[in-house]
Amino acid sequence: MAKVFTIPVPPKFGSKRRERTSDPRYVDGQRLLVEAMKYLAQTDPVANRAAIELISEHVRTRFRMSDSPLT
Repeated sequence: MAKVFTIPVPPKFGSKRRERTSDPRYVDGQRLLVEAMKYLAQTDPVANRAAIELISEHVRTRFRMSDSPLT
């Protein structure tokens, strides 16, 4: 079996924390997805239920985990 070596890295206490700024593309993307769900719900909520659920799941999981306004 192989041995695993860990090299500890001391934390940098003197560095400043990065200031959070919102990215307008991130906010516009969320707004666009919400508007798409509203449109689908207004036109035919029963027939578009699967599409609304798909967009909703994307907003709740992938969109928030994979996209960040800090990048």
